[in-house]
Amino acid sequence: MLYAVICRDKPGHLQTRLDTRAAHLAYIEATGIVKMAGPFLEEGQMCGSLVILETDSLEAAQTWAAGDPYAAAGLFESVTVTEWKKVIG
Repeated sequence: MLYAVICRDKPGHLQTRLDTRAAHLAYIEATGIVKMAGPFLEEGQMCGSLVILETDSLEAAQTWAAGDPYAAAGLFESVTVTEWKKVIG
């Protein structure tokens, strides 16, 4: 099943994102369940993340989100994990 992980950064935490980006990308590669991902932008600046996971359960997706180095660094103001259905693309 597919799950969307929707994360919004805390205001003023761009440097936290930049400092943790390499670890975040390594986590994505190592876990092997990310189907697509990218940052949200506001005025050209990264301000959040959308990550689409393919995993067996909501709990597994939530565990993945909790293990993200961005989460461990305290980057996010909010994180929502919800089942997602691909329709186009």
